[in-house]
Amino acid sequence: MSERIVVDPITRIEGHLRIEAETSDDGVIQQASSSGTMVRGIEIILQGRDPRDAWAFAQRICGVCTLVHGLASVRSVEDALDYPIPHNAQLIRNLMIAGQYVHDHVMHFYHLHALDWVDVVSALKADPKATSDLAQSISNYSRSSPGYFSDMQKKLKTFVESGQLGIFSNGYWGHPAYKLPPEANLMAVAHYLDALAWQRDAAKLLTIFGGKNPHPNFLVGGSPSPISIHPGHEGKGKGPHYRGGGGATALNLTGLQKVQNIIHSMRDFVDQVYVPDTLAIAGFYKDWAHQGEGIGNFMTYGDFPDKDMADIDSFLVPRGVILDRDLSRVHEMDLNADDQIQEFVSHSWYDYEAGQDAGLHPYQGETKLNYTGPKPPYDYLKTDERYSWMKSPRWRGKPMEVGPLARMLMLHATGHKQAQELVGMTLKTLDLPVEALFSTLGRTAARTLETKIMVDAMQGWYDQLITNIRAGVLDTFNDQKWEPSSWPKSCQGVGFMEAPRGALAHWVVIKDGLIDNYQAVVPSTWNAGPRDSEGQDGPYEAALKGHRLHDAKQPIEILRTIHSFDPCIACAVHVSDAEGEELVQVKVC
Repeated sequence: MSERIVVDPITRIEGHLRIEAETSDDGVIQQASSSGTMVRGIEIILQGRDPRDAWAFAQRICGVCTLVHGLASVRSVEDALDYPIPHNAQLIRNLMIAGQYVHDHVMHFYHLHALDWVDVVSALKADPKATSDLAQSISNYSRSSPGYFSDMQKKLKTFVESGQLGIFSNGYWGHPAYKLPPEANLMAVAHYLDALAWQRDAAKLLTIFGGKNPHPNFLVGGSPSPISIHPGHEGKGKGPHYRGGGGATALNLTGLQKVQNIIHSMRDFVDQVYVPDTLAIAGFYKDWAHQGEGIGNFMTYGDFPDKDMADIDSFLVPRGVILDRDLSRVHEMDLNADDQIQEFVSHSWYDYEAGQDAGLHPYQGETKLNYTGPKPPYDYLKTDERYSWMKSPRWRGKPMEVGPLARMLMLHATGHKQAQELVGMTLKTLDLPVEALFSTLGRTAARTLETKIMVDAMQGWYDQLITNIRAGVLDTFNDQKWEPSSWPKSCQGVGFMEAPRGALAHWVVIKDGLIDNYQAVVPSTWNAGPRDSEGQDGPYEAALKGHRLHDAKQPIEILRTIHSFDPCIACAVHVSDAEGEELVQVKVC
C-alpha cells in the first residue's frame, strides 16, 4: 500500500528540516519533498545598517556555522569596497576555516551520522578482546586495549539498563539495516565518546584567533587578533582596531604554540581514528555506494587563497561546476553574472515583484515573506504548491549539489595530487568503481577525505604565519578604507567561501554608507531547497528517489542519505511560551 512518510525534524541536533516521502506499494520512494520549517529574516534585519557591523548579525543565521557566515559577510564588504587585507590576516582566516572543517566534520560523523550505521545496543554483545584486535588491525590509536573497550562497554551497559540512553536515545536499535558486527559497534561507540572529549581542545583554535567561540570576532579589513612577539611590542600595525603586544586579546607566542598543539591533536585524531573508522564502517555498507546520488551536478565557489581572494588560481579548492557526473570538464562560473546564480520561489513561502516563476540574482534578491501553508497542527504539507521557507537556487537554471563531495570531485577533476591519491586509496580499499563516489556512501567518504586534506594544509598555513612573524611582518589589519567618507556612493560585492557544508556566499549592496540589500545563499539552501518552476527536484529530493524502505515507521534509509549531506537549517531556535514551556512537538508519522 502506498503512503506518505513524514520525518520531522530529520536532523539530530540542528533541526527545522522536514522530509515528506511518497512511496509506491512496495515501499520505494517515488517523490520526496524537502521543507525548511523556519524563517530567520536576517536579510531584512540587515537593511539600513552599517556594513561593517553586518558580520555580527549574519553570524546568527546559524548556531553551528557561525564562523563561516561571519567571514562570508566580512568578505562581501571587503569585495564591495575593494579592500585588501594583510597576508597574516588571510593565513589566520584560512586556519580558522580549516579548523572549523576538521572540528565540524569529526563531530558530524560521530555524533550526527555514525548512529545511522552503528547499532549502539549491539555493542553490549561485543568481546572487548576481539574489539581491541579489530581496532589495532586498522590503526595505531593508543586507546585500543581490551581494558579500554571493556570500560566503555560497562558505561554503555549502565545507560541501557537504566533505560536512559541519553545521547544515544531515539535510535532504531535492532533495525535489520544495521550490518556491523558487535565488535565494530563497540569500537565506534568508544570513538564517539573519545570525539566528545577531543572536540573541546579542537574548538579552542577559534577562541585563540577570534577571542571567543562559537561566535568568534571578525573585522572588515583583516583579523581582530594583533600579533605580539613579546610584551609591549607594538609591531607594525596601526588603525582603530590595532592594539599592540600588551593587549589581552593579542596573539602571542604562547597562543601560537597552543595553535600548533591543536593542529597536532587534530591531525592525530583524523589519521588514527576518523579515516580508519570511515573505511572500516564503509566496508560493511558497500551497497550504499549505489544509491542516494541525487542530481549529478556539483559546484564549488573555491576558497583558501594563497594571499589574495582575487587570485582565484591560488585557491586550494578550485572554483567551478561539474555537470552530469562528467569529471573530464569543469565549467567556469561567475558569482556576479545576472544569468548564472539565481534564486526561484515558485514552491517557497516568498513573493517576487516579477512573479513566482521569476529567477533573481542575489544582488536583485527580494525577501518578501508570504506563508500560505497549512496551520499547525497538520498532517501533510501542500507539496504541489508552496512548501518551504527555503528558496531554490540554480546555476544557469540547473540544481547543484554543494559540499564535501562537490569539493573532492573538483579537486580530483583538476588534478590535485593528494585528493586523487586519497580517492584512489579509498576505492581500492573498498573494491569499488569510481562511480561509487556519486552516492550516499561516496558523500560520507568525501567528507572524511577532505578533512585529511584540510588538517594537512593547516600545518602549511601555520608555518607561513610563523615565517612572517620571524621576519618581522606583524600586520593583521588594513585601515585603508575604514571611514565611510572614503567609500563610493554606491557599490556592491560578494563574499564567498567553501563552508564545511558547501558553497556559501553573501551578496551586499551598499548605498550612502549603509546596506541597501543583503542576500545570503547558504549550502543547505542549495542542497535542501524545494522544486523549482520547471519541476526540477533539489538535491535532497532527488537523492531520496528510488530508496526502498524496510519499515516505514523506522525510515533509517531516509536518515542515512539526508544526513550524508550534513543538513543544518538555521540552527538553535526553539518555540516556547513565556514560561519556557515547549509549544511544539515533532514526531515520525
